[in-house]
Parts: sequence; C-alpha cells; structure tokens
Amino acid sequence: MRKTTYALPLVLSLLSDAALAADPLKIQEKANGVLALMSYSILPDLASSSLQISASELDNPSIVMTQFGGGATMSKDFPLYLEGAAAYSRYDPRFVVTEGTETRRLPVKWTSVSATGGVGWDFPLSDEVVLRPIGNVALGYITSDANAARFLVSRLLDRDIEFLDNGHMTAAGLGGSLMLDWEQVRPEHEIDVELRYSYIHLQSVGGDEIVDGQADAETLSLWSRWRAPTGVVMLQRPLRYVLEFSLSEYLGDQRGVLGFDRLATFGVGFELDSSAYDVFITRTRLVLRHVVGDHVSGMSLGLAMSF
Repeated sequence: MRKTTYALPLVLSLLSDAALAADPLKIQEKANGVLALMSYSILPDLASSSLQISASELDNPSIVMTQFGGGATMSKDFPLYLEGAAAYSRYDPRFVVTEGTETRRLPVKWTSVSATGGVGWDFPLSDEVVLRPIGNVALGYITSDANAARFLVSRLLDRDIEFLDNGHMTAAGLGGSLMLDWEQVRPEHEIDVELRYSYIHLQSVGGDEIVDGQADAETLSLWSRWRAPTGVVMLQRPLRYVLEFSLSEYLGDQRGVLGFDRLATFGVGFELDSSAYDVFITRTRLVLRHVVGDHVSGMSLGLAMSF
C-alpha cells in the first residue's frame, strides 16, 4: 500500500528533536503516539492486518504491519468462542539533525511485536444470528536498534538520548468486543456477515523509566464474505469462488495517526476444499484484496486455512 499525500504525523517522529531529552512530558507524548500506532495491530481487523506505507516524494518514514489471527466457536452445544492474533510492525523514522551548515540523517528503526487473545460466548438470536460478547487481553513490546543514531546525536549535538540506544517499552492492554454474526449456509452459497465493536486500553508496564505511555484502541468494523461453487470439482469437492467486503472505522487514538480515519477492502479469490481427505486442513482460501481509504490505496494477498 502506498500513501502519497500525507506526511506521517508526530507518532513516527518519536524523539526527532534532540530537545526532547530535556522534556519528559514531550517524550511521554511521543510514547503515547507509538502505542497509538500499535493499536492498529492489537485489534483483530482485516483492513489493517497487512499495511505497507511509504511516501518517498515527501521524504517520509516507512512502516510495515503484518497480523496473523483467527477465531472460532467450539460448537453449537458449547458456544465458547476463542480468538487470537499475533502482529509484527517495523517502522523507520528518518530523523535529521543540523549543526550549522551540516545536516545528518539518523538511522533509527523501531520494531514491535504484539499478541491479542479473546474469550467470548455466543448468544443465539435466531438459527443464523448470534450476539457474541468477547473479553480481550493484549501484550506488546517495542524496541529500538539505534546505536548509530545515539552516536551521531551525541557527536553532533552533545546530547545523550538514552531511549534511542536500545530503548524499549512493554505494553499491556485490557478491553472487550461485541460482535453480531450472521451465518447462512446453503448448498448453493455461504454468507457470513460480522458487525463488531472493539476497545482495548493500552498502558506501558515496563521499559525505560523516562517513558510512560498509554493509548485507547477503538474500532467499529463491518466484514462480509460470499462463497459459492464455481462448477469445477477439485479434490472431490466443489471449488468455490470468494467475494469479500470490509469497512473499518478507527475511533480511538489510532484515528488519523497514519493519515486516514477508515479503510475499506474489496476481495476476490478461490477456496479449495480438502475435507474429503484425512488431512488436518479442511479448507484453503486465497484472496486478492484492494484496500482504499483517505489518501490511501493498495493491494494485498491473503492466505487463510480452516481446520
């Protein structure tokens, strides 16, 4: 995905001004921004599960986000719902320091990993519709590999920003979700539509003493999928075509952080059914998605499996 008009806002300018070393309040603002960025990864969301953003014409930093996850209800007789997701982010802010006529770029890179789990229960409203409250917990870790940046800052500006030198932050989050899920299964088609509201409060719980951040991740999303046979038989089962649509509205601190407030996806693909064989994987789905939002557009390829 390529972002072409907006500069990434102050979230990714963490400690870009060496004067922040003398102002812990500003450092905390930047730490809040980093957690706001992590908010995209900790909430299960199709639209932001795979993002790669850069705008070289504006000399902006780049960011890559990847999320893997899934969820399932155990059975109709025991409607316990379990979900989990793991995410990885890599972002590369470009800091510039100036001393007189000399300007240097600082190679500062940040890496974050996070995991989110959820436990819910299905309350049937009809044979095809359930209301699903979910309790969520999240854990994230952010670290910097900026030894070179620290050296340059100290040399050029006679400042020592410790957080740039292998700085790190651990964050934990608690929250919940409410989902309305409609599933219709027919021989000629399958329909799945989910309307979900999610909220998780993130709070730093460990890391450098000078950094104490918090952020609220809040998303309202609509997700839908249509599956129907193509008329082709593979592995003794019908090969299905898949159509998808999703819309995510970001309501929390992540809103506007990357220059957009919402994302929509349009997907088309195929699903291979292997349930006729004694294998662990029953279905494999490959979907090509087009992602659009405010000043954002791009393509992604998704692979999913059912067990």
